[in-house]
Amino acid sequence: MPYKHAECRKGFHQSFQLNIHQMIHNGKRSYQCRECGMSFTRTSHLIPHQNILTGEMPYKHAECRKGFHQSFQLNIHQMIHNGKRPYQCRECGMSFSTCSHLLCHRMIQTRKWPYECPACGKSLSMSSHLSRHQWNHQ
Repeated sequence: MPYKHAECRKGFHQSFQLNIHQMIHNGKRSYQCRECGMSFTRTSHLIPHQNILTGEMPYKHAECRKGFHQSFQLNIHQMIHNGKRPYQCRECGMSFSTCSHLLCHRMIQTRKWPYECPACGKSLSMSSHLSRHQWNHQ
């Protein structure tokens, strides 16, 4: 790739892609929400944010007319209608429509939760559960 960021060495095919990426490193947030004042590095992040605030759902499913704030949400929803489940568990063969559902399934199978108590080593599935558990050690 001809365009590389000097700090992180990430490569890009187009110079404009490198320019957008550099905003991450320099903290420049040029796109501000008219509703709440929150700033973003890209318009592609600002527009879905504004859709959520205004309640606008520009992405509609052709069959059921259900609306979504962001296009990726519509893509996931479409899997319900077409039955696609591209994420498959290597252990048991079950398949899921989203990667996050597969990850939850794997955590249940392995009993390996992502939040571990530093005091006793117990692992929990959610950060809020860990916070509640840590009260036991006080």
